[in-house]
Amino acid sequence: MSLFERDSQFKGLKNSFGKDKMPQGQHVTLKFPVLTYGATPTIKTTEWELRLDGLVEQPVTLDWQTFMALPQTTLTADFHCVTRWSMLDKTWTGVHISEILKLVRLTPEAKFVMAHCYGGYTTNMSLDVLNDDDVLLCHSWEGAPLTVEHGGPCRLLVPKRYAWKSAKWIHRLEFMANDSPGFWEQNGYSMTADPWKEERYSDD
Repeated sequence: MSLFERDSQFKGLKNSFGKDKMPQGQHVTLKFPVLTYGATPTIKTTEWELRLDGLVEQPVTLDWQTFMALPQTTLTADFHCVTRWSMLDKTWTGVHISEILKLVRLTPEAKFVMAHCYGGYTTNMSLDVLNDDDVLLCHSWEGAPLTVEHGGPCRLLVPKRYAWKSAKWIHRLEFMANDSPGFWEQNGYSMTADPWKEERYSDD
């Protein structure tokens, strides 16, 4: 099947949240390309932690054992990279964001989130974008643990946004009153990154 034929079969189809399955300007890939800026950190599950802090009444830190003991969710979701490739109908497993948010009491001022990662990467989003029905802290893809190149042992999965918001090697969620740019946002990429609006860059 040619690239054109593969892309064409998804034109006009809707995804689970009612939008076109293929955003404008994207093409389908059957692979999972590896795109990373800087060194790839290697974090053992025995060393991994997730911190929840910022505008919370009491900060919380989870280790891997506590994280994996939380209810687990498997869902099918698409994945759209700003570099114009899309993976469709892939299976992801992890802890739903709603389970994570149950662990902290946010202050009324908390409206935004900064995701901090091992290795220093950051990315921002509104609390409404994070707290959605298809957002996971994901540890497995297509039935197997995420490799380190794809963000293992744990990454965010935010399917309704370009893939740089699905931050690899997640380490901390900082809840904030005001929006603030993360790494790629400071370097000219969109603060909101909606694929269906082609919000690739800050001037889009």
